[in-house]
Amino acid sequence: MRRRLLLSSLVAVAAVLPVACSGGSGDSIVEGGDKATTTVSLAPGDTTAGPTTTASPLESLPDCPTDALAAATGPIEITMWHGMSSDLLKSELTRLTDQYNASQSKVRVNLVDQGSYEGVIEKYLQSGQSNRPDIAQMPEYMVQSIVDTQSAVPVQKCIESSGFDTSPFLPNALNAYSTQGVQWSMPFNVSDPVLYYNKKIFAAAGLDPNTPPASLEQVREFSQKIVDSGAATYGIALDSGFDSGGGWYLEQWFAQAGELYSDNDNGRSARSTQVLYDSATGVDLLTEVQALINDGLAVSVGDNAGGTDDLLKLADSTAPAAMTIHTSAALGSVLDILKGGQFPTIGSDDVGIGPMPGPGGAKGALIGGASMWITNSGDPERIAASWDYISYLVGAQQQSDWSAATGYIVIRQDANDLDPLKSLLNADPRFAVAGQQLATLPPGPASSGPIIGPLREVRTVTAQGIAAIFGGADVQTTLTATAKQADALITDYNARNS
Repeated sequence: MRRRLLLSSLVAVAAVLPVACSGGSGDSIVEGGDKATTTVSLAPGDTTAGPTTTASPLESLPDCPTDALAAATGPIEITMWHGMSSDLLKSELTRLTDQYNASQSKVRVNLVDQGSYEGVIEKYLQSGQSNRPDIAQMPEYMVQSIVDTQSAVPVQKCIESSGFDTSPFLPNALNAYSTQGVQWSMPFNVSDPVLYYNKKIFAAAGLDPNTPPASLEQVREFSQKIVDSGAATYGIALDSGFDSGGGWYLEQWFAQAGELYSDNDNGRSARSTQVLYDSATGVDLLTEVQALINDGLAVSVGDNAGGTDDLLKLADSTAPAAMTIHTSAALGSVLDILKGGQFPTIGSDDVGIGPMPGPGGAKGALIGGASMWITNSGDPERIAASWDYISYLVGAQQQSDWSAATGYIVIRQDANDLDPLKSLLNADPRFAVAGQQLATLPPGPASSGPIIGPLREVRTVTAQGIAAIFGGADVQTTLTATAKQADALITDYNARNS
């Protein structure tokens, strides 16, 4: 499951900023929605972070002496902090780690559960370098922030030092954790948003239960048929969570539309200095989504504090919705729960999965989930041991095991050809949808998503604005005010970290 916990510190940051709403005061509004976009474009077709004069040269960054492990005389003890929130994810990570520990005698990994990604983030940022773990699992919205701590060894140094072959890896997965010419961390657990829908409701409305809507326009068309037929109260359930419908999905739609979410090539050629979502693209997108609610075709479940409020609307016995957009990482857990029979209106076989509907039928998705960061402990053997463990976790067989057990997407194509994942994909194509849509975004910086120093705070204020829009606020006015808040956060962050 994606993250749902908003720490009090984020709420406090957002609370001092003007709330975006229709008819707000002039102090919270920027006249007009157009912004200048300063970019250093990547070469056509290039899927990697481009060179820039502001990039830190790789040579100046901490080394990854992977050969130090061979000279170690005894087991090297290392610690990894993780944020896996469910029992299923914790047990599978533990199983893989125990398997690694048993496979060799050089390294012993101690897993420490911090309860959530936000738990890892807060403890890491509050700790001194000597108190940090050897490895930290961090979500995609923390890239620039962790880079700016100057605490990490870039995994690119480890890749080059060890001669590790990344050719089987998904370019989008690697690019998500690359900026200004440096591959900083190694993706591990990868997910993206997909459409969950109730096949029984589709059939009752006269829709093909095996053909989900491919565009936002079709979401409206399907929802109208569902509501008019009486098959369900709503066509789709929406949410305004900071890490889902309020923040993350807007980034997804901009990528699908081939539009930059922030300047400087989404922060990949130089630091992001402003968001660009208060453009015509953003207004058109959210006007379309708002109209679904205004017309009674969609329902908002709010910030989805429980993490499954949107999914529960598919099983609601009084006012159900036929569809919702949710992380692909939840698929395995959703199907397991439904197999228990506790929801009489929907079973595991009734759940359909489709790609995330995009504007105008645009396809593709940005990755979510998390990656592994190596802390610069100053100890060559511990750094080498950390890389050895990470390279094991991202091996083809381990990725096949991990994906089949959890529903996360494999980060390397060759893992799809290995059991148990190969058999699972053949038996249940629903598990293939999330991975397939990762490959459909065209190359370019818009397809890698934004890297912004305070991205989690930006998502928080953006989610507040989208919640207001879902409640009926004027779209342009609200987006302009929200973008002004986001830009203020970015300006303050850059002033403190440049």
